[in-house]
Amino acid sequence: MKDKTEIKLFEQKKVRSIWDENSEKWYLSIIDIISTLTDSTIPKRYWTDLKKKLTKEGSELYDKIVQLKFEAADGKKYATDCLEVQDVFRLVQSIPSPKAEPFKLWLAKVASERLDEMQDPEQSIDRALENYMHLGYSENWINQRLKSIEIRKELTDEWKKRGLKEGQQFATLTDIITKAWAGKTTKEYKILKGLKKENLRDNMTNTELILNMLAEASTKDISIATNPKDFEESKKAAKQGGYVAKVAMKELEAKTGKKVVTAINAKVVLKELNDDKAPKTEKGKKK
Repeated sequence: MKDKTEIKLFEQKKVRSIWDENSEKWYLSIIDIISTLTDSTIPKRYWTDLKKKLTKEGSELYDKIVQLKFEAADGKKYATDCLEVQDVFRLVQSIPSPKAEPFKLWLAKVASERLDEMQDPEQSIDRALENYMHLGYSENWINQRLKSIEIRKELTDEWKKRGLKEGQQFATLTDIITKAWAGKTTKEYKILKGLKKENLRDNMTNTELILNMLAEASTKDISIATNPKDFEESKKAAKQGGYVAKVAMKELEAKTGKKVVTAINAKVVLKELNDDKAPKTEKGKKK
């Protein structure tokens, strides 16, 4: 774990966090969270008592705790109990404090929305569209992104039919596809774009998205045509599917003289879009 830390603010109180590049997860300081969500004058003692309670109840949350070193006020680093973000939500549910109630209500709302989406998948598409528009993505990019979700789903459905397992096998096949067309694994691609937890596809340009869709759609079609019997044969189909997109990319680059796979990410693209939408003065300069 590399020492990449950040200070997150909640109601003007500091919550220290650290990024784990291997698992691609943020871990937050439990003591800081308790200090933020309770009126305890001694958050360390509060956490000690809560840990005992969780242990007595047999809570799985206790097993999720990891110790990482954070810099304290004296400039020295001390081992501190931490949880990854998804487990922080479970911690909040264990804190009987009025300040924690807004979090609990939000969690209940999110759970209700997800159950609704399971019953009516169209709602999840509508929600994604709304979120992308709110973030400032262009309509053209959003259409491409939603189409990429559909194509990805068709591919994973094909993998499931072949008896492949979600998680490591899906991730390995995705890496093979990406490496075949883009020359980089998913992790290497994210590093190029300066991403951490962010979704890679959400940070692709229109052209990158289109080529990634071509790679995944080709992999699905090749899998259907060749009928792979196991994971090893599916890896061959993934490489072949990625190569189809690589051929298209190389031809495009030869025509345009520009690289397709770049470090450009959503922050850059959205800034450019916002700059273009900004009102202009009579001389054509942005106000």
